[in-house]
Amino acid sequence: MIVGASPKSEDLVVNVCKKKHLTNTRASGSDDALRLVPPRILSLEDSLEFLADDELLEVTPKNIRIRKRNLSNTMHAKERAKING
Repeated sequence: MIVGASPKSEDLVVNVCKKKHLTNTRASGSDDALRLVPPRILSLEDSLEFLADDELLEVTPKNIRIRKRNLSNTMHAKERAKING
């Protein structure tokens, strides 16, 4: 599932279930200052405009979800390698 938008052109692989470990930090309060932007609720039309070429839109009675066409990270890497030559 897509969980955010990045200003970079390539996709970032993240695991939203793992929490950030607070080891090796220099400042004690540096991670406390992190503020998350509230999620944007997209309508069906907005979701269709947001889609990239390698993404799908799943519509259920309760949810609208955007996800990648291939769910495997290794498949994403193989496709990028084919495109880039």
